[in-house]
Amino acid sequence: MGSIPDPGELSELNPLSFDEFQRQTSLMTSCTLLWKELSDHFTSLEQNLQKKSAALRHKIQTLDTQTKASLDVLKKREVTIDGSVEIAMEKLEDRTEATLNSISRGQELGDGEVDDGDGLLMILMSYCLKMEARGFWKFVVTKKKEIEELRNALPAALSECVDPAKFVMEAISEVFPVDKRSDKSGNDLGWACVLVLESLIPVMVDPVIGKMRMLVTPSVKEKAKEIAERWKSSLEERGGIENVKTPDVHTFLQLLVTFGIVKEEDVDLYRKLVVGSAWRKQMPKLAVSLGLGDKMPEMIEELISRGQQLDAVHFTYEVGLVDKFPPVPLLKAFLKDAKKAAVSIVEDPNNAGRAVHLAARKEQSALRAVIKCIEDYKLQAEFSPENLKKRLEQLEKAKTEKKKPAAVPATKRTRASNGGPMPPAKAGRLTNAYVSSFPAPPTFVRSPSHTQYPAGVTAYASPPAVYGSRSPPYAYSPEAAPPLAGSYPGAPMNYPAYGAYGNGLAPAYQQAYYR
Repeated sequence: MGSIPDPGELSELNPLSFDEFQRQTSLMTSCTLLWKELSDHFTSLEQNLQKKSAALRHKIQTLDTQTKASLDVLKKREVTIDGSVEIAMEKLEDRTEATLNSISRGQELGDGEVDDGDGLLMILMSYCLKMEARGFWKFVVTKKKEIEELRNALPAALSECVDPAKFVMEAISEVFPVDKRSDKSGNDLGWACVLVLESLIPVMVDPVIGKMRMLVTPSVKEKAKEIAERWKSSLEERGGIENVKTPDVHTFLQLLVTFGIVKEEDVDLYRKLVVGSAWRKQMPKLAVSLGLGDKMPEMIEELISRGQQLDAVHFTYEVGLVDKFPPVPLLKAFLKDAKKAAVSIVEDPNNAGRAVHLAARKEQSALRAVIKCIEDYKLQAEFSPENLKKRLEQLEKAKTEKKKPAAVPATKRTRASNGGPMPPAKAGRLTNAYVSSFPAPPTFVRSPSHTQYPAGVTAYASPPAVYGSRSPPYAYSPEAAPPLAGSYPGAPMNYPAYGAYGNGLAPAYQQAYYR
């Protein structure tokens, strides 16, 4: 058994440097950190791969679901083609028979005067049965005052057409895409184009599968595409997007939606057109139908920046972005801008004489629009319209009071017209004569500053003049007039000269005027 070495001897046999020990410790620490870093990196890569794998699986499942749904739709469309064609053929036969019967009976379309909705519908159906697009269009444009009755009657009437889509295209071709009227200074007929195109949609819907398939022939659809392209190509001639008329824009966009000819490459054009005509109430729905749902936040922000907060509210509700764009602050900002505009109108020197009227009308229009918006979207709890209504009543009251005629001070003629004869209108212009309206003989007073007329000059002869609506239709004569029954005593025979008047006439305060 060996002896245990002395600790002092071991230190001498294996001398270890303290620096070497620190170096090895630092090396071990670096290796540990590097290992941890590599481990974290690979862990992150693994997690990312797992997420991407899960996303790919979800996409594959979504695609499988969509593919299955598309195949089911295609199968359903294919199966229902025969049924839809059979229904369409039955309707065609019925319409053809009705048209022949109408022609054989020589049914008259009437003079366009109808007493009720049924009469309006019958006239529209008669045009549609005979496919008289020109007469149909002329009749529709004369009924703008009955637009709601037209809106209700047009779908039923268009359903009587043999080819409704072709019939509508021929009808609106009078003014769209080019106005062919000889007299283009008349009313804009864009409202009629939009109304007819809107009424065509429920007529073209497939009776079996609904809006999934529109019953429009390829030739008519191709013609609609040609019309849309022609309108787009004429934008530069019209002065660009900024200068094109809103009714034309509305008709163009409605044509795209009605015939389903929206193009993805033209989305930016549609966006600019919609923003430029955003004040039309149908624009939010059209924007969604045009595929602009994803661009709605940008469009709403643009409308707000352009001071069209009220239009932005309508777009916000249409796409459900109320949380992102609260309506109440937008409405208040709209009213504030309208108030500023009214103040600027008053301060504008170019509006002298009518500035107050224009400013009041501007504020009234804004108040009415905001009140209607609050009522339509049920915002009374967040924004009470009572103060707005009071302000509107104040403006309307001020407008009414301004229209009242100002009180005219009573004059000799108005006072005399209350009970006695009225002096002639031009009597005040006579310099040397006083024409009395009293039954007593007239007295002529000579001013000291005037010379007496020669004796040979007779008194004023009765002139044949007629004094219009303000004076009696007879001429005054210096002869004595017969006394009137119950009249007051005659006027004084002489008056002293009145110094304030150079003509020496008696003052205009006569006895008979104070009764």
